[in-house]
Amino acid sequence: MTQKEENKDLSFIYDGTLEGLFTCVFEAFAAKQIPRQILKQEIPSFFTEFYTVRTDTIKANRVLNGLRTKLSKSALNMLFVCWLSELKEMEMLIFNYIYKSFTAEQSIELNFADADVLSLSRICKKISSEAEKVRQFVRFQKTVDDTYFAVIEPLYNVLPLVSNFFENRFADQQWIIYDTKRKYGLYYDLQKTEIVYFDNLKVNTNGKLLPELLAQDECNFQHSWKEYLQALTIAERKNLKLQRQHMPKRFWKYLTEKQI
Repeated sequence: MTQKEENKDLSFIYDGTLEGLFTCVFEAFAAKQIPRQILKQEIPSFFTEFYTVRTDTIKANRVLNGLRTKLSKSALNMLFVCWLSELKEMEMLIFNYIYKSFTAEQSIELNFADADVLSLSRICKKISSEAEKVRQFVRFQKTVDDTYFAVIEPLYNVLPLVSNFFENRFADQQWIIYDTKRKYGLYYDLQKTEIVYFDNLKVNTNGKLLPELLAQDECNFQHSWKEYLQALTIAERKNLKLQRQHMPKRFWKYLTEKQI
C-alpha cells in the first residue's frame, strides 16, 4: 500500500487478541483500505459499515516478522505493553503506529512530535509503572494446601508483565496471583506458570481469603505482624500524605497491616 486510504464509514471487528489485531493490519494493507476504527465487538450503527476480521496466525506472523525488520526490540515491547492497557483507543493507536513504521522512510520510534508515537510512549510508561507497583505491593496468603495466594486489581492488565519476576522471586513456592477485575490469574506449580480461572473465588472485598482456606500458621503470622507494626508505630509521626505518595491508597486494602 503506497497511500493511506481511509474509509470513514468502515469499522473492523476482531476477536480482541493481539494476533487478531495484527491480522487486521494485514487485511488493511492487502485491501489498501484503512478503517476508521477497530472494535472488539460490533456496535450497531446506521452510518457505519462493519468488516469482521477472522484471526489468522500466518497473516499475524507476517506482520510481526515485518515489524521485527522495522522496529527495535524496545519498540516492539512497547506495542505489547500498550496493548495490555485495554484502553478503547488502543487498537487504532497501535494500528497507526504500525502503518507509519511500514511506510515512513525513517524510523518513527523517537519522533515524539507525532501524536501517536507520543501517546504510546506515555501509555507504556503508565503501564510499566503499574506493573512495578504490583511487583512491590503484592501480598501472599498461605492456604491450607501450602499454596501462596494473592489478589490484585490493577488499573491495567499487567499480569503478563510480572510473571517472570514472581517465577524467579518465589521459585521454591507454589503461588497464585489473581486479578479480580479481569477474572483470571497465574498459577505457578514449581515447574511452570499457567493461566487459571475461578468460578467462585472465596475472598473478602479486601482480597483476604476466608478463614477456613488459610493455613493456621498464616493466621498466626498475620496477627503477629499487625501487633508488631502497631508496636512500632508512633502516632504523632503518622504522615498519610507521604504514605500515599509511595503507595497508592488503592493498594492499602490488600495489606495485612491495613486490614481491621
